[in-house]
Amino acid sequence: MGNGTDALEISLRALDCGPGDEVITVANAGAFGSVAIFSVGARPVYVDVELESGLIDCNTIAAAIRPATKAIIVTHLYGKLADMDRICPIAKAAGIPIIEDAAQAHGARRYGRHAGSWGALGCFSFYPTKNLGALGDGGAIITSDTKLSDRVRALRQYGWDGRFQVALPGGRNSRLDEIQATVLLEKLPHLDAMNAERRRIAERYRTALAGLPITFPNSGEDHVFHLCVARHQARDHLRQELARQGIDTDIHYPIPDYRHPGFRTLQGETSPLPRTETFMAEILTLPCFPGMTDIELDRITDAMTAANNCSLEER
Repeated sequence: MGNGTDALEISLRALDCGPGDEVITVANAGAFGSVAIFSVGARPVYVDVELESGLIDCNTIAAAIRPATKAIIVTHLYGKLADMDRICPIAKAAGIPIIEDAAQAHGARRYGRHAGSWGALGCFSFYPTKNLGALGDGGAIITSDTKLSDRVRALRQYGWDGRFQVALPGGRNSRLDEIQATVLLEKLPHLDAMNAERRRIAERYRTALAGLPITFPNSGEDHVFHLCVARHQARDHLRQELARQGIDTDIHYPIPDYRHPGFRTLQGETSPLPRTETFMAEILTLPCFPGMTDIELDRITDAMTAANNCSLEER
C-alpha cells in the first residue's frame, strides 16, 4: 500500500463496509482509524479503553455490536498487542470481522503469533518513524483469506480485475514503490534486534523510576515499544520541567477522536468515554529509539525524578 491509512480504508472496502454501516473502534489512537471509516462513508462507534494500557477494553465490545456493525478495528497502540485471545472469540460469535491496526506493532507477538495475523485483515504502516520504516510513506495489508486478498490487490490498483478494466468500486492507486520495498527488505532482518533494544530502554525507565508515581506498561514480546508512553497525574508539569532541561517529549495522542471539530460535522456529538479521557490526560511519550545511550537515559530519569520531587514540594 501507499501508506497505513490507505491500508485501513482498503481493508474496510474489501469487507464491503460503506454508508449505513458501523465500525467499532477506540478514540485515543490518533484518529487514523476514524479517517478511514469516514472515508468509506461508515460511522465509527467508539468504545472505552483499559486505563493501564490504553488498548480497547474487551468488556465494552459485545455491548457495542448492533445489526449495523460491519467490522471491528483493533489498534495495537504504541506497539502493545491487544488482548486478541479475548477479542477474537467475541467477534467470531457475532460474525464480525476484525481489522488489526498493527501500524505501531511490527514484530509484536504472543504465543508465537504476530500482530496482524489474528484478524481477517492486518494493516501496517512503514512511515519512517515506525519500528520497520521506509524512506517515505508505505503500508501493507496481510490476510490468510484468498478472497479478501484478491479484493485488496484489486482495490489498491484502481479496482482492476484486468488491465484497464475496473471491476470493484472504491479502488485507488496505492502501491508500495520499489525503492521503499528495497529499504524495508534490508531492514526487516534487523527488526527483532531493534525491538529488543526498545524493550531494554523501556525497562531501564521502569527500573530507574520505580519509586515514583509514574506508570509504565509491562515489557514482553507482545510489546515492541514503538512509543514508550508513561502515565503521570501531573503530566503537564512533568513535561514542562523536562522541556526546561532541554528534554523533548510528546503526547500520543492529545485529542479523543470524538472531539475533533472535523468529525463532528460527520457524526455529531458523542458522549465522552471516562477511561479514555483519563488516560489521554495522563500520558507522556518519552524518548525511546535504538541507539539511545545509557548517558541519555540517565539524564532523562534524573530530570524526571527532580521534576516529580519539585511537584510534591509544591503540593
